[in-house]
Amino acid sequence: MKKLRDIMRHGFLFTVQRGAMVAEAVRTMAANNVGIVAVLDDDRLIGVFSERDVVQKVLDRGLDPARTPVAEVMTARLVVADVDEDYQSAMSKMDQANIRHLPVVSGERLLSMLSIRDLMRVAIEDRGAEIEYLKEYLYQVPPGLGR
Repeated sequence: MKKLRDIMRHGFLFTVQRGAMVAEAVRTMAANNVGIVAVLDDDRLIGVFSERDVVQKVLDRGLDPARTPVAEVMTARLVVADVDEDYQSAMSKMDQANIRHLPVVSGERLLSMLSIRDLMRVAIEDRGAEIEYLKEYLYQVPPGLGR
């Protein structure tokens, strides 16, 4: 079973500091074509800020993105995965928490951010390999019966 360390994309982690304004976080997401940024206090992960947070916690409340600190509207109750977890465990966590992104950590250190799309891609590859193996097994010609 593939571990998160084997599938996470290195360098695919976008962050803002806790004092950043929402507008800066949104610019970071837009510039990098991502739907989430990790919120840090120096190097420590303290939350995440997603497109969902923009809609539900900023725009819907009529807050000004240029004047609202991301720390006030971020998701602080984090669900994280350890780098040595298998991808199915991570998918299960995401499903149970109804989230689309999962920070990957090693101890206290943030390493990467995985999306449900990243994990689904791995699941599809695994199923494809499993199907090929089963096809080979089913259509295997026993020795002595070959043409």
